Amino acid sequence: MADMHPPAGTAGAPPGGQPAAQPEITLNEKGAYAAYSNFARVTATPEEVILDFGLNPNPFLQGRQEVNVTQRLIMNFYTAKRLCSALLMTLQRHEATFGSIELDVRRRAHMPPPGGAAPGYP
Repeated sequence: MADMHPPAGTAGAPPGGQPAAQPEITLNEKGAYAAYSNFARVTATPEEVILDFGLNPNPFLQGRQEVNVTQRLIMNFYTAKRLCSALLMTLQRHEATFGSIELDVRRRAHMPPPGGAAPGYP
């Protein structure tokens, strides 16, 4: 993936050589709704990316399961790409600090925690 950050002073610079002012964005979180999700599904149309989130109460159950979608985010591809970039940077920082995130549940169940065995285990 190409570097998302051009050299300082060149991003969006108009022809006169003066750097463009960056907009300042502040967040109002008063109406925000927080929910936990351990399930996500991504689908798309030609114009939009659709993210469905839900809670899977039995993530280790074998066979067919029904998961209720509790949140749905619909965004354009530009916003989806910015989200992807932000998530990637966040995951890279986390793994650099705490170690690799194992996605295979079977391997994760047999891995010792970082720094050695858990208390009470040899």
